[in-house]
Amino acid sequence: MTDDQALVDNLKAHYGAAARKAAAGQFVIEDGCASECCGPAAQDTTNTLGAGLYDASDVAELPARAVAGSIGCANPVALTRLEPGEDVLDLGSGGGIDVLLSARRVGPTGRAYGVDMTAEMLELARANQAEAGITNAEFLEGRIEAVPLPDHSVDVVVSNCVINLSADKPAVFAEAFRVLRPGGRVAFADIVADEEVSPELRADTAAWAACIAGAVTRDLYRSQLAAAGFGDVEIVDSHPVADGFWSVFVRARKPAP
Repeated sequence: MTDDQALVDNLKAHYGAAARKAAAGQFVIEDGCASECCGPAAQDTTNTLGAGLYDASDVAELPARAVAGSIGCANPVALTRLEPGEDVLDLGSGGGIDVLLSARRVGPTGRAYGVDMTAEMLELARANQAEAGITNAEFLEGRIEAVPLPDHSVDVVVSNCVINLSADKPAVFAEAFRVLRPGGRVAFADIVADEEVSPELRADTAAWAACIAGAVTRDLYRSQLAAAGFGDVEIVDSHPVADGFWSVFVRARKPAP
């Protein structure tokens, strides 16, 4: 695999371009599988990536740019019941669609945070927030391996097709565990591999940006969550995104005292 900084720089460039496309009102994923988050040898993935995975009633009142910028592999906000007054963190928040949906669900007594490392995505997300008139949300610049929030600050952590992009998933899970309050939960949409990815594919930065090279097996994903301290780990297949690669729903919980 390439060194971490080279990988980060490549991902920033890739997703910065996607953010500029969405800001111009162009849908990032159209007519099935687009290059922004879909791997080689992809199957027919119409409505299996991007905004097509959201209930139309959920996104109807969101800015068109927020919908256009959706390049995830599921709807993580639908994976867990968000209650009024809860605080939510989205790891790799992109154009902000999941943060804005979360902010609506937790209401004015709750708060939704988004963390992203790409300046263009943060600019897009903040513009979408202003257009939507949502005040209980905040977008923070940072890495998902080093979340800029204090310990025990949120009730729920969500993420949408982003954790696979990290070369240090144990650090991501440790950070999710750290910022969660006792009894808090995670609800991730992500991509996993049926088998361990080859060293050649791991070394391909384009395949990382395509959400494929960084995928790990279900067993490794589960064991890394458990090693971070999570219990009640559940990984459920959603749909294939490429040969040997699946979008999955991941749920787990930080034990209560």
